[in-house]
Amino acid sequence: VQLQASGGGLVPPGGSPRLSCAASGSVFSINVMGWYRQAPGKQRELVAHISSDGSTNYADSVKGRFTISRHNTKNTVYLQMNSLKPEDTAVYYCSLTQRTLASYWGQGTQVTVSS
Repeated sequence: VQLQASGGGLVPPGGSPRLSCAASGSVFSINVMGWYRQAPGKQRELVAHISSDGSTNYADSVKGRFTISRHNTKNTVYLQMNSLKPEDTAVYYCSLTQRTLASYWGQGTQVTVSS
């Protein structure tokens, strides 16, 4: 399984970029896709994840600002980020966990919130 993320870049405070991540290869229909982020000097943390049945979970720090969604037939997950703050600056990684519990990571995409 390969994950290819896109989106991100330099965004002004309050900006609203959208990240996308497409999975290819042997992707089972039942899985969980998600986004994590890692800021400089910090551990990687969960941002949000979404199951194939559409159930979602968000980190408290992004609730009400970020929205995760997915397109099951395209094996693609999206992260709509609104009202970005400088503390959202990080490398964002997409992930996929199969029903077998095998997990995969994308290459990471940098999001920098700065004016």
